[in-house]
Amino acid sequence: MSDPTQYVLSGCNAAMMQGRSDPYGLIPDATVAVENGRIAWTGCAADLPSHFRTWETIDLEGRLLTPGLIDCHTHLVFGGDRAHEFELRLNGASYEEVARAGGGIASTVAATRAASEGDLISSALPRLDALIREGITTVEIKSGYGLDRDTELTMLRAARQLGHLRPVTITTTFLGAHAVPPEYDGRAEAYLTEICLPALRAAHAEGLVDAVDGFCENIAFSASQIDEVFQCASELGLPIKLHAEQLSHQGGTALAATRRALSVDHLEYATEADALAMAKAGSVAVILPGAFYTLRETQAPPIDLFRKHGVPMALATDCNPGSSPMTSLLMAMNMGCTLFRMTPQEALAGVTAHAARALGLRDRGRIASGLRADLAIWDVTRPAELSYRIGFNPLHETIVEGKRCSR
Repeated sequence: MSDPTQYVLSGCNAAMMQGRSDPYGLIPDATVAVENGRIAWTGCAADLPSHFRTWETIDLEGRLLTPGLIDCHTHLVFGGDRAHEFELRLNGASYEEVARAGGGIASTVAATRAASEGDLISSALPRLDALIREGITTVEIKSGYGLDRDTELTMLRAARQLGHLRPVTITTTFLGAHAVPPEYDGRAEAYLTEICLPALRAAHAEGLVDAVDGFCENIAFSASQIDEVFQCASELGLPIKLHAEQLSHQGGTALAATRRALSVDHLEYATEADALAMAKAGSVAVILPGAFYTLRETQAPPIDLFRKHGVPMALATDCNPGSSPMTSLLMAMNMGCTLFRMTPQEALAGVTAHAARALGLRDRGRIASGLRADLAIWDVTRPAELSYRIGFNPLHETIVEGKRCSR
């Protein structure tokens, strides 16, 4: 059908993801007015102001309405695959052993360097389409598989182009400090000085970067090395994020908190002191159950400590070729609940309001007047069903900046 600039969605149960009377901000028999890509009014049908009653009305027939979902941590653009490493791990090799033997990130770097921008776009589109079919309206995509200036820029350009090819917002994150490439083995400082930081400046000059990330881990970069990258980001006026405390405790969370990071991600080995620091800094904890599941880890992130100290928790797929080859945010929600005992409400907040916060986006993630009309319509009535089901996609339709998109 056509996309009117003014219309009213009616006859739905709307999870506003704000409000105190219900953990989901749920309004039964809700009405949402949309005008020029923005939410113009929300509330109970009986309270709809008279001037909205002349607009086209779309009856959702009792379906659930939520904000459009947000995948706030992905590595969606890459070359090749790592199915053979999946086999190695199942035969007993650890993630660290695979990485130190030349596999892991290094193998994807080789495949990504060999791919053209067009190749990267073509291979990423099916993964992006899988996310879009589950009601995702915003996706963050990181670089980090080039580890040289030209390929890092190519990855970011490919990510930007994806946002022009599909009805979805793409945000891009520079992750040059993802690993030390083979040609700089044992010379991490030289890599940062000669490649990573110049590439970041070049990407920023080209308008390709929304945020800056790093991997603070014993197989990647130390906290002091990551801080060099964060200092450059600060000089460029870019917000930061960080992979931290995934495989061991290296102090990355404390560093990120001192830099007031948008988010700290993974966090399996985070401590109570880390949770306190994040709460004080206002950083979001991005929980990534796909990597935990794929790597068969046993150390779960400290969900109870994040609850105790009021740290907002987001959920994401961490879609990547090695540790989380997952393109289902609904599955990530289920995993967050079943593996980490997050509640269905925490899971839905984690892919809407808190995911938006993890990206520094204030105009989405909730259903409220003035925000972008990024919405998802589901063939269910209860929000918990989105986390409860396994391998079932109840999406009916998405709305992206006011425009209706069929599943």
